[in-house]
Amino acid sequence: MTWPTIHKSDEERAGANLPDYEAGARAFSWRQARAMLDGLPGGGLNIAYEAVERHVRAGRGEALALRWLGRDGSVRDFSYADLNALVNRFANLLASRGVGKGDRVFSLLGRVPELYFTALGTLNNGSVFSPLFSAFGPEPVRARMTIGGARVLVTSETLYRRKVEPWRADLPSLETVFLTDCSATPPTGTIPLAGALEEMPVTFETVRTDPQDMALLHFTSGTTGRPKGAVHVHEAVVAHHVTGRFALDLREGDIFWCTADPGWVTGTSYGLISPLTNGVTLVVDQAEFDAARWYAILQDQKVNVWYTAPTAIRMLMKVGASVAKRFDLSALRLMASVGEPLNPEAVAWGLEAFGKPFHDNWWQTETGGITISNFLSMDVKPGSMGRPIPGVEAGIVERLPDGGVREVGRSMTSGELALRPGWPSMMRGYLNEEERYRKCFAGGWYLTGDLAMRDAEGYYWFIGRADDVIKSAGHLIGPFEVESALMEHPAIAEAGVIGIPDPTAGEAIKAFVALKPGFAAGEELRKELLGHARKLLGPAVAPKDIAFRDSLPRTRSGKIMRRLLKARELGLPEGDTSTLEGEEH
Repeated sequence: MTWPTIHKSDEERAGANLPDYEAGARAFSWRQARAMLDGLPGGGLNIAYEAVERHVRAGRGEALALRWLGRDGSVRDFSYADLNALVNRFANLLASRGVGKGDRVFSLLGRVPELYFTALGTLNNGSVFSPLFSAFGPEPVRARMTIGGARVLVTSETLYRRKVEPWRADLPSLETVFLTDCSATPPTGTIPLAGALEEMPVTFETVRTDPQDMALLHFTSGTTGRPKGAVHVHEAVVAHHVTGRFALDLREGDIFWCTADPGWVTGTSYGLISPLTNGVTLVVDQAEFDAARWYAILQDQKVNVWYTAPTAIRMLMKVGASVAKRFDLSALRLMASVGEPLNPEAVAWGLEAFGKPFHDNWWQTETGGITISNFLSMDVKPGSMGRPIPGVEAGIVERLPDGGVREVGRSMTSGELALRPGWPSMMRGYLNEEERYRKCFAGGWYLTGDLAMRDAEGYYWFIGRADDVIKSAGHLIGPFEVESALMEHPAIAEAGVIGIPDPTAGEAIKAFVALKPGFAAGEELRKELLGHARKLLGPAVAPKDIAFRDSLPRTRSGKIMRRLLKARELGLPEGDTSTLEGEEH
């Protein structure tokens, strides 16, 4: 089905932060974007300073920075001045422990207030912040903290005991663990955070950081090998700020709700940094998804801009548009989506339920911020990612046998989505993996690994991943990591993991396993393997289904052909099998 374009009125265009996309893109420069921020007194640039202290210095300290909604119905408000004091206390706490510029501070937390001042206090101290998803199992947590050389961890007692304590002795770099909540007898080698903070002063001079100093470490999965730590610098705040203004139409005083979990890059870039630099009130909900609760939050908090994920939108669609109509959602100005492609039905459903469409946008952990978007002032083509952010040049390319690339000229011709390097939030490397980073670039382009098309009007359309990475509920999941965990079970001889279509999550993880001699396939073993995977990986990463096979398709070099597993599972063409082990051609 071809979905009709959703046209914007002259009033909608005129009222947007970017009222005319073409004119705005022509006039834009990153130098102008940098001038929207203050910079550190005396020179330098620091994300935390731009997010909090500059508002206090400008006399906006009493404005509401963060409203936290507890799952039990409690509410905690933090003004910019309140948040600044907590940020300074945490920075002082790090400094008192000898933690300094460049040291890695990890968080393993849900949506709790401590996460926000931990992140900003870390940056204020010149240290590097790295968030972890609280639903990860112990193995993903261990791998990422080991790669990152974690020196400090902030977590809860429950998460620490389950996911860190069993292997902590194997990571000598981890000197300090702060617990946001703990029993009367906290685990040995941990420090209750609340008591430690109370002893710290509320003033702190932001450590002078250069725009190119490392600030954030976000992990992303690959098809093979271990997770990659994408390095981002303080200059990224320039992109966070301006994309919040242009793509999310944020304005000082807005009420903004980003539903992304803080353990992922969206939860940092747009659930924390961008809204605060833009002087908005950030709504944070501790509870998990519940349709009625979400609609009540939108109504009661009078949310102006709502940033969520396709999985959540599809869950709301299941409940039906009639539920949305019971609530007063008139404060909503913009609804945006990210994390995976937003299907056209969901874009159009926004009109039915809310009277306005969802605006999809596209970016990656590696880009650090939104790079393609459906802007408030721009007509929306359901199913399209939109057009590039001003200051970002995008293209569709094909890879050449000699390692180079060339642009695909014709409209709606598929190829790999590529971006010209140079925007401020572009990753500066994969931690300690220069070769892996170098392979992301060719012919003057950053190669995203996503397949896409561009139409005659410059709108981009997502096709799929060029590799085996699985995109489930907005999370990129590397099959190798899941396969490795499965292989730890004594019954499994080999494992292959693919993503299969799922109406809610986009893709669900399915594993295929071959057993060692002496083990028999059956429902009891299947359940045991599913439980084994959940224990090691956590529910977000573990497979939802496991199928037994006598053997898995491999190339002659021994590599499992995930592509072939997927084709056979979904009834798709198998393509070239000339390298398949045991096949005759």
